[in-house]
Amino acid sequence: MATIFLLICISCLLLIATWRNMSQNGKQPPGPIALPLAGNIFQLNPKNLPESLRKLSEKYGPVFTIHLGPQKIVVLYGYDVVKEALIDQADDFSGRGSLPLLKRLLKGTGIVTSNGETWKQLRRFALTTLRDFGMGKRSIEERIQEEARFLVERIRNTHEKAFNPGRFLTHAVSNIICSIVFGDRFDYEDKKFLTLIYLLDENNEYQNAIQTQLYNFFPTLMEFLPGPHQKMLKNIDEVDKFILEMIAQHQETWDPSCPRDFIDAFLNKMDQEKENGHSVFTVESLTRSTLDLFLAGTGTTSTTLRHALLILQKYPEIQEKVQREIDRVIGRDRSPCMADRSQMPYTDAMIHEIQRFIDFLPLNVPHAVIKDTKFRNYFIPKDTMIFPLLTPVLHDSKEFPNPEKFDPGHFLNANGTFKKSDFFMPFSAGKRICAGEGLARMELFIFLTSILQNFTLKPVVDHKDIDIAPLITSAASIPRPYEVSFIPR
Repeated sequence: MATIFLLICISCLLLIATWRNMSQNGKQPPGPIALPLAGNIFQLNPKNLPESLRKLSEKYGPVFTIHLGPQKIVVLYGYDVVKEALIDQADDFSGRGSLPLLKRLLKGTGIVTSNGETWKQLRRFALTTLRDFGMGKRSIEERIQEEARFLVERIRNTHEKAFNPGRFLTHAVSNIICSIVFGDRFDYEDKKFLTLIYLLDENNEYQNAIQTQLYNFFPTLMEFLPGPHQKMLKNIDEVDKFILEMIAQHQETWDPSCPRDFIDAFLNKMDQEKENGHSVFTVESLTRSTLDLFLAGTGTTSTTLRHALLILQKYPEIQEKVQREIDRVIGRDRSPCMADRSQMPYTDAMIHEIQRFIDFLPLNVPHAVIKDTKFRNYFIPKDTMIFPLLTPVLHDSKEFPNPEKFDPGHFLNANGTFKKSDFFMPFSAGKRICAGEGLARMELFIFLTSILQNFTLKPVVDHKDIDIAPLITSAASIPRPYEVSFIPR
């Protein structure tokens, strides 16, 4: 009896202490009741989390809590709260939250998923190095122009036959990041390159599988169950092996006085810090950072281009208007360049609208608060994962009337000039904004204008029957499969 009485007293004291702590710190964001271990799996659709979160926001407001399994997550729903968190309180929300699958794939040691001083040093180094190797400068622009010419020639060789352009686009975009990271582009028939692209394409398909989505709810259990999530993990291990081979080749031919690419620059940094036992610049962080750049630099832009070509088939009048602007500003005898963009407001608006409409990363990449944080009327404990959703920002009906409709007019003033919008944040915002934003913008403009300068897109079905609504996964929005003919102009 004495033991039971003592346990009851201790429990009461713990409850009182917890209540006092919560009352002093303030209330935490509301949300649906979570079951032990399972969390909110019965209130959430793992195959369409964005829609589930939209419904919960209607009930609980713009700041609410969910549980993916035992993992607590605070969701920010709407432009005002996302801006307050990522921009106004940027430091507090600068941590990287890591979903179990993301953590398992990227292992938390690269640019995207690391935290604290490791992240600060790796990101600063990556941005500086990318600038040194021409990101945002003419040398990178020339590489993109050259690759666009290879792409146009490859398309021309299809001789107007309908095909799925996804592989061509992935190869072209991937070659840009390869030239920066590995020092050179690959031939389109290179077997290692084709294997690498195949692994990435396969992983994109596996994102849709229910087993992959459930990994974030029950990671320990899913580790022991077969399914596409296991193949996804094996594919990333194969990509890792390729990157390690490239690093080994670089180490054999490395000349510290003449860095050729990102890997060489990283090796220089490792050599400079070899006496520092706590340096973040290691072979492991080089491997993970290279993988981060390769995945981000290949998948996002090539998928956006796939969306773009599908959407432009749906709206031939938009395609024609862009082509008239291309003919007027660029003509057909020279390659498009970034200086042209300022004179092409309609084309610029069309590209912005594609990124807004497709909402490529609806959940954003998870953030985390780096300390106990007061946000609005709530208390958010240190290390809590944050979902600053992009969908309600990019599809805000006040900023973008009829947001479910594709309309370049969303980014045009009444006089036809380009209209900027603070709500346009497909690359996220704040401290964790995508490091490759400048490169992606350049690629989208040059690749799209080069294609439309040379070809008119001809769909295999009536354009009115084309479905451009993205297929939603918890990770990304992907276009529906399609074929198209490229008719020379």
